Amino acid sequence: MAQVLVICGATATGKTALAAECAKRLKSAVVSADSQLVYKGLDIGTAKPSEEEKLGVEHYMIDVASPRDEYSVSDYRAAALPVVERLVGEGKIPVVCGGTGFYINSLLFDLSYGSVAADKALREKYEELARERGREYVYGLLRAADPQSAAKLHPNDLKRVVRALEILDGCGVKKSEINDGQKRRFDYLAVCVDYPREELYARINARVDEMFGRGLVKEVKSLLDRGIDENCRCMQAIGYKEVIECLKNGLSQSTMRDIIKQNTRRYAKRQLTFFKKLPGLVHLAPQEATADRILGLL
Repeated sequence: MAQVLVICGATATGKTALAAECAKRLKSAVVSADSQLVYKGLDIGTAKPSEEEKLGVEHYMIDVASPRDEYSVSDYRAAALPVVERLVGEGKIPVVCGGTGFYINSLLFDLSYGSVAADKALREKYEELARERGREYVYGLLRAADPQSAAKLHPNDLKRVVRALEILDGCGVKKSEINDGQKRRFDYLAVCVDYPREELYARINARVDEMFGRGLVKEVKSLLDRGIDENCRCMQAIGYKEVIECLKNGLSQSTMRDIIKQNTRRYAKRQLTFFKKLPGLVHLAPQEATADRILGLL
């Protein structure tokens, strides 16, 4: 029997409800693997589960960071891995649930890329360079130092460009030279709910409409009013950054929605591409993705 159950995949595929049901049946807990659910106060735009949706099951790694924090994969692993290990040690099967592939991999595999701690001063230096001289300039620094890593990134993906530079500065090793391999920490079953593309996109569009109905714009304004800088990592999440840009430029809520829907659909494609590389991933059609079916695979 697997030691860990992973429910992963694209946004808006019903992972949260499925994970809660599986964990309840297993008499275990859910360990969230979502890079935005860690932030307190980001509720609507992250589709953070309500207490009712948690089904009375303990959920870890939700609301563990201030929106001002620069929360990294290393931070996540340091906090989440002991929880998973404790549950496994107690003979329980933790349910790891989320769409942030780097978070999930940091738990399942013995990886070294996340071991370089975040360096706020270093990040601020590169971000300041990006503001002053442009993202292409910062990307050029990475391309000169580590062309292999640079080739895998877009010049506008400043967060990951800076992270690659941070690894280089932090441990003196190029990110492209780190050979993490696939050394497993746990035996696991990983399941992805596989919606047809058009149906997935319809679900994403409906979710965005629901977020606006629940007050996404008000939530973003509230965060800004609290002094959360628009350049904070949490405010770069899809839904938040678009609202900020539209508010700054006086664009309509209709335009806001369309941009968020488009960017979320693109993100979902990237998520699916990432998880295809997860060894042993089991794809289930929506009608098959039930707690009975999944627990029967353990």
